[in-house]
Amino acid sequence: MDLQLITCIVERGKADRIIDAALKSGAQAATTFFGRGRGIREKLGVFGMFIKPEKEIVLIVAKADSTLQIFENIVTAGGLREPGKGFAYIQPVNNAVGFIE
Repeated sequence: MDLQLITCIVERGKADRIIDAALKSGAQAATTFFGRGRGIREKLGVFGMFIKPEKEIVLIVAKADSTLQIFENIVTAGGLREPGKGFAYIQPVNNAVGFIE
């Protein structure tokens, strides 16, 4: 089975809308956990605004043929095209066990 991993990093408290959009788009499940960002953007922010370092990371494993639709819907739901709203990317999954269709 051809699988891909969507990773989405958003401000703390914003993951629920990402997960809802993913599930409505055909994702089977999502995993979320808390993280903390560090780096230059922490100090400078977008347009000089402070960016909160507390983040939520959402992981979604999906079949390759539905990944782009799920990805586009979570980008829209999270407003990720706006600077400073989050970051999302897709990676191939080379080996996996336990994925239920």
